[in-house]
Amino acid sequence: MANLTQLGMLEKLDGFLLVDKPEGIQFSTVVKTVKRKFNLPKVGHGGSLDAMASGLMVLLLNDANKFVDRVMGADRAYTGSLRLGETTDTGDACGRPVPPPAQTASPADLRGDVFQTEPRFCAVRREGSAAYEVVDTGEHQQFLAHVYRFELGERNEKGETPFELVASKGVIVRALALDLGATLVSLRRVRVGRLEVKDAIPFARLLEMEMKDFPSCVMPVAQALR
Repeated sequence: MANLTQLGMLEKLDGFLLVDKPEGIQFSTVVKTVKRKFNLPKVGHGGSLDAMASGLMVLLLNDANKFVDRVMGADRAYTGSLRLGETTDTGDACGRPVPPPAQTASPADLRGDVFQTEPRFCAVRREGSAAYEVVDTGEHQQFLAHVYRFELGERNEKGETPFELVASKGVIVRALALDLGATLVSLRRVRVGRLEVKDAIPFARLLEMEMKDFPSCVMPVAQALR
């Protein structure tokens, strides 16, 4: 149990916490867990991740939330895999099979400025549930994103094609998969701006961490934004 001195220090702790989110949990679970476990007054984030995705989440602690727009606006880098020739209503492997679009794009077509519309169906995983639930989120408005790099690798023995993607904020990888006539099988965010997942703390390690060890994991604002 933390003592009053430790609790007081955490209440005044400002900075960035880089978390490596595992597959299968909602990004909001990560935020709420960190806030509750370490008794922090305010915990924000610099961009969500779907439950089926893993990788870098940037949490902003206390006064570091003043810089949320700067983190939200940063470019992102991803790795993952696709199953070409198969599509689902969510764009990922959690959805229900649907016919592919009449016309499909190539990776080269999806570089530069890209108009996207988020799929109306989204797979979510509720807290305490082992299964994904497909939710109808309604029609979404089209918006503009920018893809700097989108490269496909060689298809593997599982019939999956690896990819690397670098894009602007807000890019919806599930939508890119649908444009390709593919299903997103796995997705991992490896970078947000200059912040990289190799410097992040696995979420499971945070769950086991004692309060006294937590401050050493927090990156000062000046270091995160340099």
